[in-house]
Amino acid sequence: MGVVYLAEQEEPIRRQVALKLIRLGMDTERVLARFEAERQALALMDHSCVAKVFEAGSTPDGRPYFAMEYVRGVPINEHCDRHRLSTRERLELFLQVCDGVQHAHQKAIIHRDLKPSNVLVSIQDDRAVPKIIDFGVAKATAQRLTERTLFTELGVLIGTPEYMSPEQAEMTGQNVDTRTDVYSLGVMLYQLLVGVLPFDPKELRKEGFAAIVRKIREEEPPKPSTRLKSLGEESAESAKLRRVDLPTLQRQLRGDLDWITIKALEKDRTRRYGSPQEFAADIGRYLGDEPVLASPPSASYRVRKFVRRHRLEVMAAGITILALLAGVVAATIGLVQARRAERIAMEESATSQQVTQFLIGTFRSTNPYSKASDDQAMGELITARDFLETGTRRLRRDLAEDSPIKATLLDVIGETYGYLGAEEQAGDLLEEAYALRLRLHGKGHLKTASTAAHLATLRAKQGRYEEAEQLARSALSVREALLGPDRLAVAESQAQLGRLFISQSRLEQAEPFVERAHALALEILGPENATVAEYMTLLAHLYTYQTRYEEAEELALRAIEVYERTLGPDHPDILYPIRRLREIYYSGLRRHPNIRLLVERELQIVEDALGSEHPEYLAAKRASAFSYAVYGSPEEAYPMYLEVLEAGEARFEPDHPFNSETLYFLAHGAIALKEYGQAEHHARRLLKIQERVGSVHYVHLRTLAESLYLQGKLDEAEIYFEQSIALGAEQYGPEYPKMAWVLQDFAKCKVLQGEYSDAEQMALQAISIAESHWGEGHRQTGMTLFALAETYLVQGRDQESKQVLDRAIAIFRRSGFDQMFIEAAEQIISLLERSGRQAETAEFVRRLDESS
Repeated sequence: MGVVYLAEQEEPIRRQVALKLIRLGMDTERVLARFEAERQALALMDHSCVAKVFEAGSTPDGRPYFAMEYVRGVPINEHCDRHRLSTRERLELFLQVCDGVQHAHQKAIIHRDLKPSNVLVSIQDDRAVPKIIDFGVAKATAQRLTERTLFTELGVLIGTPEYMSPEQAEMTGQNVDTRTDVYSLGVMLYQLLVGVLPFDPKELRKEGFAAIVRKIREEEPPKPSTRLKSLGEESAESAKLRRVDLPTLQRQLRGDLDWITIKALEKDRTRRYGSPQEFAADIGRYLGDEPVLASPPSASYRVRKFVRRHRLEVMAAGITILALLAGVVAATIGLVQARRAERIAMEESATSQQVTQFLIGTFRSTNPYSKASDDQAMGELITARDFLETGTRRLRRDLAEDSPIKATLLDVIGETYGYLGAEEQAGDLLEEAYALRLRLHGKGHLKTASTAAHLATLRAKQGRYEEAEQLARSALSVREALLGPDRLAVAESQAQLGRLFISQSRLEQAEPFVERAHALALEILGPENATVAEYMTLLAHLYTYQTRYEEAEELALRAIEVYERTLGPDHPDILYPIRRLREIYYSGLRRHPNIRLLVERELQIVEDALGSEHPEYLAAKRASAFSYAVYGSPEEAYPMYLEVLEAGEARFEPDHPFNSETLYFLAHGAIALKEYGQAEHHARRLLKIQERVGSVHYVHLRTLAESLYLQGKLDEAEIYFEQSIALGAEQYGPEYPKMAWVLQDFAKCKVLQGEYSDAEQMALQAISIAESHWGEGHRQTGMTLFALAETYLVQGRDQESKQVLDRAIAIFRRSGFDQMFIEAAEQIISLLERSGRQAETAEFVRRLDESS
């Protein structure tokens, strides 16, 4: 409706201005009313992020105009990309925009057409300043902006479709309030974070007017991190424009920024941020590393939205069903209720009496001072396991074959055996309970689902992942069907599947299950609850594998605090977050001053609560050995590993995951002691087990490759290195941080093979990955630098080698990891000696001595 000229004001101040006036021939009553409304809206505002009006009037032919601040800028998204602003810098700039829109709202003005081309960024005093322009379709909420009549907008699409809120798409104008601008801001934020809009503009516009409106009102936008994944090659360019690599950008978007953006884009405006100020405050919390208020929508909310989207279909189906059932229900409801109440009462009474009698009988039979006791000598004290064995014998002897009470007791005793680490007895009882409940109730009963979940947990512990997944999915399906999506038992099944997928490195499949379980439990139970802490720890476990170490550490520490407040500091359940925290410190390659105290606390809790014969104690003892290995005492760690393996092989089946994990630690313990033949032996045993159970991981291949190259078996080592890199890329992607470890070892192997060019390229790639994920001063980066130094040394490029080594030495000295420094230095000395370069060996040792 208007045209804007660059003009010059001559007096009283000489300056350039933007002169806006009605286009010739467009001066209809409606357009004039809109123009005057915009002019008045701008005149009301006085904010650094809103373009100012300097003067207003009419041309000689009666067309209104106003002169406003000339913004020498570009749209905000173009500015961010042109200057390659980081995600944090984009958020900080966006906060200024939110502040400007909040100012407009305080003046009772809703913009209704917020988009990047209406937010121009200019540089003032070396500082980027956004300016909000074009209030041409603004709406006043508390005063009139013009004396002209603004006609009703019923049936008129106001705004730009890609940035338009669902209530704007309704075209009634009745539900439009400040939250409409929040939605548009959410779309802008999405574009600034990802580089594209939530919905493809070409796809949106080619479908026609009705389809545009339907999509805006009904289709949920993908999360920013999900949208990024779908961009293909374009995603790498988006990351480059934000000065990071693609995995880093994905990590930045996942979690808080996903939630914040999606909350701003809620179709239901009551679930959106109430104002730009609230929106900005949550972004501020993210930037300040504080918990954000945004969280994923619950499953019940998604169901309600489905009903609202398809209200006509749901209503029609409901009316039809009601009509069919009304007569039947009316005739039979009284009879059904009476019979059902009678049946339930009788069943509950019978169940209560049978359980009571069974427990009384079991307690009497295990009384150590009872002459009637058949199971132990007079005066002999019994253990919990004795009680369970007695109870199992009695239920088989005294209860009917198809008794529901028998199924209940088999399930409870089987689960308890599992907690005690007696997996064989637990499996027998739970399988029997599951088969009995299938016969009694069928697959679609809650009791059958409960036993399926217990059996799935046990099978996962035993490494029988396929069977565990089938059982867990069955339990989730039944619980969702019978309880609805928002019950706690559903969260339990979601967490179980998430845990199962994590154990198989299926991280993308695990993430939605773990996040939903945590969000649902938090919604139902509140933050101060042990179950919520458990799922919080599971989320930390997932984030650790995704190398999101800071987020994982924060969650684990919060979980420990919740457990301590709700269960006490010595409760066995607190072991779960303690172990996750230990894993975070190890996996994140961060030397923590209290790591040994953490391990000792774990060991003490397990011994006090479960005893030294329990499998959990073996796991804690293995963790203690690992802490010795990591912090410079491999000679103490190795015999502890051997003891744990011997105890594990006596307790578990040969292919049990516990023994596999112990073999992995043993292999690396042998490498630390330079017992490379033993390392190969343990690594081959480990790989055979994983091949039998169908769960080979890239680290298993890398471990064998490392033990082979250290013995000089270079050709065979090369095969396993290549397999490890290929499998790692398949499981986690080629830029996964820990691939740097494989590449640096492969580079050393290539050096010994005389393939120096390949070695150099691998070492440089390892350094790039390490620096990208851990930073230039991290000790893992130091290890990759040592690999590069070796390639330079053997080529006689001594000056380059010295520069790289000096960097590595400085890193290790700062981080305090002397053992890693010594091991890497010894490898280089060995390489030089094998090459017959005695003078260079002496020079290298001298330089190390000086650095010490």
